[in-house]
Amino acid sequence: MESDGEEEAAAATPGTAGAAPAAGRLKGCPELSVEGDMREMAKTAAWSVSSCKPGNGVASLRDDSLDTYWQSDGAQPHLVNIQFQKKVQLQVSRRAAAAASARFGLDGWRVIFFFLLNLLFGGIQLVVLYVDFKLDESYTPSKISIRAGDGFHNLKEIKTVDLLKPVGWVHISLSGTDPRETFIHTFMLQIAVLANHLNGRDTHVRQIKIYGPRPNPVPHQPFHFTSRECIMYSTIR
Repeated sequence: MESDGEEEAAAATPGTAGAAPAAGRLKGCPELSVEGDMREMAKTAAWSVSSCKPGNGVASLRDDSLDTYWQSDGAQPHLVNIQFQKKVQLQVSRRAAAAASARFGLDGWRVIFFFLLNLLFGGIQLVVLYVDFKLDESYTPSKISIRAGDGFHNLKEIKTVDLLKPVGWVHISLSGTDPRETFIHTFMLQIAVLANHLNGRDTHVRQIKIYGPRPNPVPHQPFHFTSRECIMYSTIR
């Protein structure tokens, strides 16, 4: 087991094998901080988990309480499945775009088409989890994978992150800083806990939220006005 000093050094070492590029090790934030133009996108989705202890099921992930938690009860990886009623878009960084293009068969025209759709309707950009190493210790996830697809039969990994004794909200961004991200249509998002701290077997996750930008209130307009006055005079009535 690494000491705290060794773990800090590892956190500063970029690009470990199998980890998302430049992801580093996430520690968590005490407050849930989300931009004002973002919305929670999974309220009407169907949520399920690969296993759970009685009384610590999938409902604990969505009850807005940090005192309850989902506890798995089986072999790793531990899975949280989020199935949407209609296809949503995932916005992934350009660095992941090449792999996404090969896995999902996206050509240039489809990428442009999804880009224009995202400007109008928005897409998933952020996965946020609440975990607490101080309370849960070996039950705390240390490695998480984000996967997407039309269903269980064709899920593909789009991001992997490492966590370093996290306490609080862990923000996992699916998009990069470049405005020319790639967009992937998907019916399903899966969050997989691949490993826990201290070689723990089962896991605790206290909350999960999925965020994306709010839809553009003005149809067919590929940019967003921020003031009520501009929105009011942006179309001919």
